[in-house]
Amino acid sequence: MIAFLLWCILFVFCWPVAILALILYPIVWLLLLPFRLLGIAVGAVLDLFWAAITLPARLLKKVAA
Repeated sequence: MIAFLLWCILFVFCWPVAILALILYPIVWLLLLPFRLLGIAVGAVLDLFWAAITLPARLLKKVAA
C-alpha cells in the first residue's frame, strides 16, 4: 500500500517518470527472477549440507538425553 501511495505522489510531481517506472518495473522483476531462484537453490543446498554435518551431534544428543 505504501508503494502505491509513493507511486501516486511521484505521478503527481513527475508523471513521465512514474509512467516509465510503471513500465520498467515488470521488466526488471523478470530480469532479476533467475537470481532469486539461484539464491533459493543455493540456500537449500547449504541447509542440506548443514543438516548432514550436524546430524551426528543431534543423534548423540537424543541418545544421551
